[in-house]
Amino acid sequence: MMQPVEVPLWGLVALAILAGFWLLDRALIPSVRWALRRRANRAIARLNQRLQVKIPPFKLARRRVLIEQILNDADVVDAVGAYARAEDIPPEVALAKARRYAREIVPSFSAYAYFGFGTRVSRWLSTLLYRVRLGATDDAALQAIPSDTSVVFMINHRSNMDYVLVTYMAAQSSALSYAVGEWAHIFGLKTLLRAMGAFFIRRNSRNALYRKVLSRYVAMATRGGVTQAVFPEGGLTRDGRLRAPKIGLLSYMVSDFDPSGGRDIVFVPVGINYDRVLEDRVLTEKNTQTRDGMPARFGFSPAAFLRYCASGLWRMINGRWYRNGYTCVSFGAPRSLKAWLAAREIDFRALDEEPRRVEMAALAEQIMEDIGAIVPVLPVALVASALQRVEPGGVTAFELKGRIFSLIAKLEAAGAHIHIPRKDLDYAIDVGLRMLTLRGLATVKDALIAPNPDEQDLLAYYASSIAHLVEGSTGAAGEN
Repeated sequence: MMQPVEVPLWGLVALAILAGFWLLDRALIPSVRWALRRRANRAIARLNQRLQVKIPPFKLARRRVLIEQILNDADVVDAVGAYARAEDIPPEVALAKARRYAREIVPSFSAYAYFGFGTRVSRWLSTLLYRVRLGATDDAALQAIPSDTSVVFMINHRSNMDYVLVTYMAAQSSALSYAVGEWAHIFGLKTLLRAMGAFFIRRNSRNALYRKVLSRYVAMATRGGVTQAVFPEGGLTRDGRLRAPKIGLLSYMVSDFDPSGGRDIVFVPVGINYDRVLEDRVLTEKNTQTRDGMPARFGFSPAAFLRYCASGLWRMINGRWYRNGYTCVSFGAPRSLKAWLAAREIDFRALDEEPRRVEMAALAEQIMEDIGAIVPVLPVALVASALQRVEPGGVTAFELKGRIFSLIAKLEAAGAHIHIPRKDLDYAIDVGLRMLTLRGLATVKDALIAPNPDEQDLLAYYASSIAHLVEGSTGAAGEN
């Protein structure tokens, strides 16, 4: 038994390599992983001390654990079986498809990617492009939100900059989880957004299995206390007005909500406005409607982007770089779902499908009214609104100022937040008019100010951003 055994050199090398892999897998890698995770946990604990809304354990859970949790959910199991029967395929194939959907949807949050990279880039980009201002905010109500509450920021959607701007403005409060559409399925960008906590959705998918997987993830995240940011309009406004809300994601959050449970859901309305929306010409083009009447998807144009960068650089060289004017973000009073349900004496779980949809539409409409009430009024919107009904011959600066004074009186009566830079109305009018004339939306000739007849659509786009405040309406809720 003690006789030596001859082993080929290649066999000995192979055994040594296998032994090395075994040692790494069983001893070294777990030790390194434990040390890194311990360090990360300490960093997150320090981070939670300064955040108003803490990062919940659900958001920090491993991605593969969340995927398995979704696939083992009773509703998803039933949906897999129903899909297999409907498509006449083996249950294993249907389960594999559900797993693929879950892997596509579920994020992989990294606190370092969000706070170490994402918030810094969002701050740099926001302040590079705009003069960023905080509008109306109910600090006392926001600080009074209980720590065991699921917070959902509900935001009007004017630009793709909304993601960047709100991330920057809410960086001291919490880590937000966004729902992003197909536009973000770009190599590199997709990985970054997923690391920042974003989850991916197919906005127009009618696949029952996919929608069930998505709905269960959103419900679990909400129940787990993940702070989410949602655009209830479902897409960018094409005419500048607030769009009718859609109830898809909202229904996933609240459909199985227990009013007697411990964790409440609180909706925080967020109103955004810009002196210039970067995509405004793309959004207002006449050819942005597809054959079926649906809005065309926003497309990124490298040529347009390069032209914009070159134009900005040239204005910087000539001392005429005013950024893109002002942008302002307002945070309204939170709305408790428990309180809203108690006031209406309803429980979503006890309602049939149609009454439930009606009540959810009412909730969505109420949230849109909350958002609309706090949309900031900026200089360009003021001047554009005053210029809309001006005759082609134009008006004097004095007449324009009188129109703006009258408009401000209506807005103040509606309780609107009006951002007057430097608290100087003359300066605000000059800033708004300068932005419009630089872009060719208005003309100044012989001391007369007039709208450019070739740019009526774009001028109306900016005036429409505050039209609901003047008119006192927002619109009806739409379907998902």
